[in-house]
Amino acid sequence: MMIRILLAEDDEAMRTYLARALENAGYDVIAVGSGSDALSYLETECFDLLLSDIVMPGIDGIELAQQCAKISPDTKVMFTTGF
Repeated sequence: MMIRILLAEDDEAMRTYLARALENAGYDVIAVGSGSDALSYLETECFDLLLSDIVMPGIDGIELAQQCAKISPDTKVMFTTGF
């Protein structure tokens, strides 16, 4: 079964680059531009990994990870940051 990754990255260029690289590596990727969009996906779909930027407007990566732990405790979380 293909590993599913939810990518939350507010920078469009970085989001596009990471999504393409992960897809080329054989992963099933859903890429979104905000924490709130990611939260919507976590509530309705199953993911093996949440790959999230730490610094995002609105719901940041830390808060998103905390919500993910409640909604989907089996989903692993990894952070990225441009800072």
